[in-house]
Amino acid sequence: MKSMSNIYESAEATLGFISSPCLAKVELRVASRGISDRDALSKPDPCVVLKMQSHGQWFEVDRTEVIRSSSSPVFSKILLVDYYFEEVQRLRFELHDISSGNNGLRDADFLGALECTLGQIVSQRKLTKALLKQGNTSGKSSITVTAEELSGNDDYVELSFSARKLDDKDFFSKSDPFLEIFRLNDDGTESLVHRTETIMNNLSPVWKSFKVSLNTLCSGDHDRELKCTVWDWDSNGKHDFIGEFQTTFKEMRIEQEGKQLQWECINPKYQMKKKNYRNSGVVILNHCKIIKMYSFLDYIMGGCQIQFTVAIDFTASNGDPRNSCSLHYIHPYQPNEYLKALVAVGEICQDYDSDKMFPVFGFGALIPPDFKVSHDFAVNFDEDNPECAGIQGVVEAYQNCLPKIQLYGPTNIAPIIQKVALSASEEMHTKEAMEYFILLILTDGVITDMADTREAIVHASHLPMSVIIVGVGNADFTDMQILDGDDGILRSPKGEPVLRDIVQFVPFKDFKHASPAALAKSVLAEVPNQVVDYYNAKGIKPKCMSDYESTRTFSP
Repeated sequence: MKSMSNIYESAEATLGFISSPCLAKVELRVASRGISDRDALSKPDPCVVLKMQSHGQWFEVDRTEVIRSSSSPVFSKILLVDYYFEEVQRLRFELHDISSGNNGLRDADFLGALECTLGQIVSQRKLTKALLKQGNTSGKSSITVTAEELSGNDDYVELSFSARKLDDKDFFSKSDPFLEIFRLNDDGTESLVHRTETIMNNLSPVWKSFKVSLNTLCSGDHDRELKCTVWDWDSNGKHDFIGEFQTTFKEMRIEQEGKQLQWECINPKYQMKKKNYRNSGVVILNHCKIIKMYSFLDYIMGGCQIQFTVAIDFTASNGDPRNSCSLHYIHPYQPNEYLKALVAVGEICQDYDSDKMFPVFGFGALIPPDFKVSHDFAVNFDEDNPECAGIQGVVEAYQNCLPKIQLYGPTNIAPIIQKVALSASEEMHTKEAMEYFILLILTDGVITDMADTREAIVHASHLPMSVIIVGVGNADFTDMQILDGDDGILRSPKGEPVLRDIVQFVPFKDFKHASPAALAKSVLAEVPNQVVDYYNAKGIKPKCMSDYESTRTFSP
């Protein structure tokens, strides 16, 4: 089917090495088994070359060492790649037999290759496939790629300080102390990490505990110097300096072992001028606790599946599908905007769903047999099993559905949000990170049930789900921006705010002249944080963490 291949070509076109901040760095370890001997007298000298696709071309990004005389090598060289959830990152692992005395590829024998996406590797954590030789024939040899997230800066620490016998700076009352903690940066500058509340009229204050990320506290470097300063608060803003001390997070961690840590608070001026000066008080660390913050990859590698559901607008404003001006017109060679958006986003999500079965619903059409309007009908007309096999199955169900329905209205999306929310609420009760739901809604106009939709989104914000809305066509979508909480907090008609921002709205026309990858990148960029925010807020750890944490690597 030629139009299908065109759809996939356009969806997989130009990814490029886009300079957005990467979600994580991933370490790939490679091993191979059953490599056939080059000749009967010697075993092969294998090396794996890792290539990444950009603009349709393969570029080498790294390679392993050469292991001499091994038919089942386990390579020690770790291949480090940047990971972007919102992009399809195509990888190619080429196995070469390097001739002795020459580590170059020019005289090497090509033994086979594995092509896959980085998403497939991280979602399975360990991927084993047969090596494909020239002509895509598979032999007896296989390759195994194992992924681990390189991490270390994403945890939080909870700290609690108090002080004793601070200098009294006020004439008619005691000092009003507060504590500031600064991180000393590599360039000599200081960054304020935290400022405590002020304790009035007290020379032995106990400040409230606070949480701060290790990234903020010390840039993940446990030996980085931290400067702590105690001040006497003054209402005119000219606070009096009491004293200071320096420490490191490495030193603070001693408190975790049950030893109370304290520092003398020193005023350098007094130290120079006063002969018998000891200190201006003592600051005590009462509590230091590391709080594990799990990342998106922790959950994916722990077995969390992304459940991807599609909802398509079949209202009359799209135009008669038989007319070439219709947004639903099926051109033999050029996919319409609905197909482009569906494939671009679906191509990413399918790597995180093991069964590759996707429910697809329509709304706003009169459907057979009685031709009553429905806002959540199965596009394959099987209400008991609305799932389609793979993105290609979704595309085919959409195309087969069009001649059988009558486009109608209105544009109501609350029913479909409620339908997916029902599945997500069942998952929520398991209290495990097993399934996170993404609902992709494709619509050509501003919705007519805004109040019900706001109510449905507020309810869904408590569940493991996110909603992506792509506006297709040239309508004015200004009113739709209210659903995307970026400009303010979305509230239900009763005034209840969303628990977290779960909606991303994007007009397709903004990406009309960009690659499908750019659209997918825009609409999916927020999903990893939404997944992490949900599970971390609920205190839900990734499944299988006992296996995973034992192999997890921390950057220095």
